[in-house]
Amino acid sequence: MNNIFPRFDRYRRRRPDAYANIMGDAAHPEIVGAVGFYKTRLGVIVTATVQGLPQSTDKCTSPIFAFHIHGGGSCTGNSDDPFANAKAHYNPRGCKHPYHAGDLPPLFGANGYAFLTVLTNRFAVDEIIGKTVIIHSSADDFTSQPSGMAGEKIACGEIVSG
Repeated sequence: MNNIFPRFDRYRRRRPDAYANIMGDAAHPEIVGAVGFYKTRLGVIVTATVQGLPQSTDKCTSPIFAFHIHGGGSCTGNSDDPFANAKAHYNPRGCKHPYHAGDLPPLFGANGYAFLTVLTNRFAVDEIIGKTVIIHSSADDFTSQPSGMAGEKIACGEIVSG
């Protein structure tokens, strides 16, 4: 069997091909983080490191946060939605949720921190430069249309070339 995983180690030691710096909204200014996007021959490796996420005092309800690429290019908005210009999930092929190109696995909060690494072939790095990444207040149910009832947008980052 051909083990592909050792090949991924080299991506940890190089600059990402694109990245986003995450900032929380006015209600969550403590949220900060970084998302890196790495081109590979198998797809794109996405890494996310976030801190300052809301926490729960109940050990059985550790917070889970939906995490998506959105089609808009700006982390600006209005008083009702501070990240309204991030727009909806990135979905260039018109797929149903959770098969949008921008649908990513959730972030599992651990004492206010989260770390994620995933390999995806739903998009190429060059396609998402100029888009945004969003952290939502709730878990994605992976069923409801069009966006999984993921809750409010609580943090955002604009994806730029690395």
